[in-house]
Amino acid sequence: MKKLFFLAVMSVVGFTAVAQADATEVQADEVTITVTQDFEEISISDLPEAVSAALAKDYPTATIDKAYKNASDQYKLDLSLEDGTTGTLYADAEGNWIQL
Repeated sequence: MKKLFFLAVMSVVGFTAVAQADATEVQADEVTITVTQDFEEISISDLPEAVSAALAKDYPTATIDKAYKNASDQYKLDLSLEDGTTGTLYADAEGNWIQL
């Protein structure tokens, strides 16, 4: 009976050891994808009137620190608020807010 019990324990230990060895040999490759939106800095005075009007309407206390434009006529605005917080907004040429 002792031999049978010993044999069962050794079998379980042996299978566990084999399973662990296989698990450590498998490695997943990590892939990182970076999306570049290709915005180029523009002068704040080059912003369309619709974008400036939308900003004045929706964020009256905001100040534009920098403005950017991409090939799809989308605008990225780096803003500062009166309370010192900063943020980034995206708009299309018609002054509609978009999320990228």
